[in-house]
Amino acid sequence: MAVKLRLTRIGKTKQPYYRVIASDSRTARDGAFLEILGQYNPRLEPSVLNIDNDKAVAWLMKGAQPTERVRKLLEISGAWAQFTAARGK
Repeated sequence: MAVKLRLTRIGKTKQPYYRVIASDSRTARDGAFLEILGQYNPRLEPSVLNIDNDKAVAWLMKGAQPTERVRKLLEISGAWAQFTAARGK
């Protein structure tokens, strides 16, 4: 099973709010997921980002592949730096 870290959309019409999740790459965007890693709200100024870095790094160490947008969010939260430091050991 190929695991991806990606965004799933929640919220009302024209008011998107996203969750960062770990899910099977074959499932639908808003379908079943394995675990919720955080939340992202781009509509607020500044945008709100809450990610559990420990969970994110654990999934990355298991081989999960982040999408482009999630990778940028992980870089902002600091989880990507933790992952590259842990992987470099």
